[in-house]
Amino acid sequence: MSIQALGYVAIGSSRLEDWSDFATGLLGMQRVERGNAAVAFRMDDRQQRLLVDRALGEGAHVFGWEVADAATLDTLAARLEAASTKVTRGSAALASQRCVRDVICFTDPLGNPLEAFWGGAADDRPFTPGRTISGFRTGALGMGHAVLMVKRLDDALPFYRDTLGFKVSDYLTKPFHGYFFHVNARHHSFAMLETGQNAMHHMMVELFSLDDVGQGYDIALGEKGRVMTTLGRHPNDLVTSFYAKSPSGFMVEYGWGGREVDDTTWQVSELTIGPSLWGHDRVWLPDDQREQSHAMRLKAAQDGHRAPLQVLAGNYQPMQDACPWWDAMKGQS
Repeated sequence: MSIQALGYVAIGSSRLEDWSDFATGLLGMQRVERGNAAVAFRMDDRQQRLLVDRALGEGAHVFGWEVADAATLDTLAARLEAASTKVTRGSAALASQRCVRDVICFTDPLGNPLEAFWGGAADDRPFTPGRTISGFRTGALGMGHAVLMVKRLDDALPFYRDTLGFKVSDYLTKPFHGYFFHVNARHHSFAMLETGQNAMHHMMVELFSLDDVGQGYDIALGEKGRVMTTLGRHPNDLVTSFYAKSPSGFMVEYGWGGREVDDTTWQVSELTIGPSLWGHDRVWLPDDQREQSHAMRLKAAQDGHRAPLQVLAGNYQPMQDACPWWDAMKGQS
C-alpha cells in the first residue's frame, strides 16, 4: 500500500478567527500564523496538520495523503493516470504552503479534491497545545480520519479501494450504508457514508487521555449548538468520543481509545451492532434514522455487548479483584 496516512486536511473558510477559537480553545491545537489569508494548526512535531485558507473557497475541503518518498509519489501518480484520473504536479508554492517536499493534486470520481505528498516538514520547536491536553495520537497513524458523505457508494468505492489501495476494515447497512477503510494500523483513516449528498461529514482527532475528551465535552456543552453527537462509544474502532460542529458546519470527532488493525489477522465484516455501543445520539439524523439508531443501541445493551478498552501501556492503573462474581464472569470470556 503506497498511501500510509492522512497527513493533513485543508479547509476553505473566511472564518479564520472562529476556526482559531475552535481549534485551540476546544480541540487544543496550536495556532500557526500564515498571513492574512490563512491560518494553520499544529497537533504534534509537524509544522501543520490543519490549514484553513480563504483562497480555497467557502466550504472546500482537501485531504492530504502521505506516502514514503518521491519514488512512491511518482508511482502513485502513474497508477492514477493509468486509471484515467488526471494528476497535476503541485507547484513549489503549493508544496511550501502545505509544508511538504512535493505534492500531486487529483480528484475522486465525485469531484472531491485530493492531494498526495511526501516529506512532511517537522518543527524543531515543541508542540504547545492551545489548552491543557495530554496530546494527540498521531505519528505513523497520521492526524486521524476523514469521512465523506456520498450520494452513491458505488460511484466512489472502486476508486478508493482499487485505485488508491485503501483496505476495507468493515461496513454497515443500518441505519445508513457506509464503508470504513484503513491505510495503516488505525482502524480507519477514511470512511464514506451514503446519505444522498456529496459533502464532508467529519474529521476525527484522537487524544492520549480520556480526560482530554471529557473536558473537551464540558467545553462544547457550554456553547449552544456545538455538540452534534453526544458522548458515546463506537463498536468498530472502539473510540469513545463526541462530535462538535466546526465553524464550517461539518463535524469534528474528538475521541480516545482507538483500536488498531493487524492485516495478518483482520477479517472484514458487516457492522451490525450500534452504530454505537452506547451514546452518540446523532441530532443531525432524520427522525426515522435517529429512532432506528437509538433502537440499535438499546438492543446492543440488552444483548450485553462489551468491548475491551484500548489502552496505552502506562496509561492505566490495574485494580485488585474484589468480587467473586466478576472473577467468575471473566473466566467465561
